[in-house]
Amino acid sequence: MPSKRQISLGLFLFASGHHVAGWRCPGAQSDATFNPSFMADMARKAEAACFDMVFLADNNCIQQDDWLAVRRMARPNIFEPVALLSALSMVTRRIGLVATGSTTYSEPYHIARSFGTLDYLSNGRAGWNIVTTSNSLEAWNFGRESHPAHADRYKRAAEFVEVTKGLWDSFEDDAFIRDKESGIYFDASKLHVLHHKGEHFSVRGPLNLGRPPQGHPVLVQAGGSDAGRDLAARTAEVIFAVNQALPDAQAFYADVKARVAAHGRDADLVKVMPGFFPVVGRTRTEAEDHMAELQRLLHPDVGLSLLSFLTGGFDLSGYDVDGPLPDLPDTDVGKARIKVIADLAKRENLSIRRLYERIAVSRGHHMIVGSATEVADRMEEWFEGKAADGFNVMPPTFPAGLDAFASLVVPELQRRGLFRTGYAGTTLREHLGLPRPAHLSRGQVALPA
Repeated sequence: MPSKRQISLGLFLFASGHHVAGWRCPGAQSDATFNPSFMADMARKAEAACFDMVFLADNNCIQQDDWLAVRRMARPNIFEPVALLSALSMVTRRIGLVATGSTTYSEPYHIARSFGTLDYLSNGRAGWNIVTTSNSLEAWNFGRESHPAHADRYKRAAEFVEVTKGLWDSFEDDAFIRDKESGIYFDASKLHVLHHKGEHFSVRGPLNLGRPPQGHPVLVQAGGSDAGRDLAARTAEVIFAVNQALPDAQAFYADVKARVAAHGRDADLVKVMPGFFPVVGRTRTEAEDHMAELQRLLHPDVGLSLLSFLTGGFDLSGYDVDGPLPDLPDTDVGKARIKVIADLAKRENLSIRRLYERIAVSRGHHMIVGSATEVADRMEEWFEGKAADGFNVMPPTFPAGLDAFASLVVPELQRRGLFRTGYAGTTLREHLGLPRPAHLSRGQVALPA
């Protein structure tokens, strides 16, 4: 019998593919990050396959400044994500559109306005991926000499989200009456001024935008540290996770669901979606051959530099690449991902070289190389084993990796009753089975008698 639940799928749209050397593959779109028409094609392919959403990560800097290695990566050019998704909203009809917005290097009014506008442009398909920003290089682009401490970033983020939600509730849903006879455009009794004064923000409001079609764009969160998990439990409706092994994924799933319940929220209404890197072939041999070709194209400078970056900037250049990963010092950035990487190296006894070969593939996310049946088996195992409610799919290359997943794996999931064969709703909330949030009336305007 098919599961009553169904898998949620996001497409992580990223450069020319998630393998760091993917842009070098024959047939890969090497100019993907400069090519909005190509991005539109990928979004339409994902929509044709009935994905819940496309997702765009973001950085307010070039992520690494090891220029000898960075010059070999197809990642220095990143379109501003809400602008790009606004364009994609015009060429898609159903698929959700999720982008990253930093709570450290932006302001609640900007986030509320831009993501609220995206929700209008897309007729209710917007989502905001809440990040506190782990990359300290961003500080230098915003007039700061140093990156805020981890704990401080999360305290700011918690207040940031509450202010943003309050701004989205500046108007009640039916405030705009547009009565031509009386000349009243909106009912001022249904206008709410936030008047927020807190530790990190002082925001008067109201937002100069009606309440978004979904009430609030879907709230997504991607932190795996203790502070990140707690923020997700209080605020998120979708949680993007980084897990390598099934037991770790099950432990993370149980922990965040328990935290959600402890905050008085329905844990079934928070979707956990780990990153998932599938290399798919018509047979396992075909998939393994493709993976071997990707690894052959990986330059050692790129692999070592990327591993150093993902371990908090730890300099590995003086270590034997065929020796073990050294003990990593405590750091204030990327805590959860660093633990995943260190645990992977220890669990599989990987040398630095073998570790960077793995990390260059998936940046710490779960990877599988195999046939469509094997990939679907793994997804079903995690889904039914309470390790995931869905997956943020990370194809190794675009377009071939997406084409393979959409044409081979999606039909297999559908055959098993694990994934939709068509959209039942029109909004991202409807795709995910999430309720529309009630309006939180506060700060009502008092009109003179």
